[in-house]
Amino acid sequence: MIIYVIDDDEVVRQSLEILLAGEGFETEAYASAAEFLARADARTRGCVVADIQLPGLSGLDLISALRASGVTLPVVVVTGHGNLALAVEAMKRGASDFIQKPYSADAMLAAIRGACEKQGEMEAESPDLAATREGLAKLTSREKEVLLKLVSGLPNKIIAYDMGLSVRTVDSHRAAVKKKMGGGSLAELVRKCIAVGLLGAESSSQPRDSSKLNANLKETRAR
Repeated sequence: MIIYVIDDDEVVRQSLEILLAGEGFETEAYASAAEFLARADARTRGCVVADIQLPGLSGLDLISALRASGVTLPVVVVTGHGNLALAVEAMKRGASDFIQKPYSADAMLAAIRGACEKQGEMEAESPDLAATREGLAKLTSREKEVLLKLVSGLPNKIIAYDMGLSVRTVDSHRAAVKKKMGGGSLAELVRKCIAVGLLGAESSSQPRDSSKLNANLKETRAR
């Protein structure tokens, strides 16, 4: 099991690495969320321990970015004493647990083990989850954008208008998405996206007004 330690404080990173190595965990340490996100994808396994207040992208931003990318790694966030509001927000965004400073070694280890156990239970309930993650990791950025719009309920012609593509090109991307994601109907794609946490991140945005987009399409064609 690899534990990804994300903290801008080098002393904290080193201390956690020593603690975790002593308990038999492999570790990788990062000074920022952006550095870790550049390495992580839907196939990454392990557990993340991240300070909630990081330079640049915060711990909250990190959780949102991971979930939006289909990465379902358990995340334990570390918050300052009394910063309960941020901890609650982290849980809402998908954190597995939080721990407040100052914390004991036993408390940190318990939080990590608990998060990993919960993740194992979730994956055991979905035997095809690994295949879904692998399929998602194979998608190009354009194909992933098409997938997100498809599972949000947008028809091909609206997707084409929205992305500045032809309907034929969208059809081609859609076929590639279905092939890489293991086939199935649109409903099956939706189920798979929910399973990896991808649909929840997209659906939190404001819904598009399809009637207005259709009107814009007609106006564009009339010119």
